Amino acid sequence: MIPAATSEAAGPVSRLAAYRSFWWFAATTLLLDQLSKAWIVSHLPFNTYGEGSITVVRGFFYIVHLGNTGAAWSMFSGFSIALALLAAGTLAAIFHWRETLGLRDVITQIAFGLLCGGIVGNLADRLTRHHVVDFLDFHFGTYVFPSFNVADSGISVGVGIYLLRSLLTPAKPVTPR
Repeated sequence: MIPAATSEAAGPVSRLAAYRSFWWFAATTLLLDQLSKAWIVSHLPFNTYGEGSITVVRGFFYIVHLGNTGAAWSMFSGFSIALALLAAGTLAAIFHWRETLGLRDVITQIAFGLLCGGIVGNLADRLTRHHVVDFLDFHFGTYVFPSFNVADSGISVGVGIYLLRSLLTPAKPVTPR
């Protein structure tokens, strides 16, 4: 009886260990996102843009404090609850289809760790603040790139890595059943 219980207990641990890169990148992305947002909230007044922002590189990079109730580039502004439900559904879908997505592969784990850490970071904002805290503000001449945060960066880089991985990995032949 004792050996069976030991092997059963090792099952979940070994399953978690198989995804250690995923968990490390997800936790690191979430931690960096939430720590940076906490610093912004405690050091800059809300809706700081222009006057009161922190100039990092004049004419190019500023630290601001903005709230975004939408998705990327403020699309779907005002739909924070729907976007929170979409984020939760996305996380559930990734968990459900983790084998199909190839999450046993380390590069794929890194991609989805960044993606999921970012999703959870922005979801936490939506649930606690009813908006996402954005603070990285870049200007390219007269073009002002939409402000973003660490979670957005994790999502974008994670999707980019997964797309590259998918495009560069040969497809497995489909065998008839």
